[in-house]
Amino acid sequence: MAKDKLTEVSEKVGSALGKANREAHKKAEKVTKAGKVAKEELKEISKQVEELKKQLEKTAKRLKAALD
Repeated sequence: MAKDKLTEVSEKVGSALGKANREAHKKAEKVTKAGKVAKEELKEISKQVEELKKQLEKTAKRLKAALD
């Protein structure tokens, strides 16, 4: 009788741990995907910043030439 009860409890504990592990894995996948998206967004923003920097340098040169 005690063995049956122990087996029953251990199955419940194992089931709960399995479910928690599965949920954690799903959340980890979501975090990984979000990280990849964020990385791509950061690359795009970096490109835009570089383009703006070049444009600003050109504008500064033109203004300097106009003032001289």
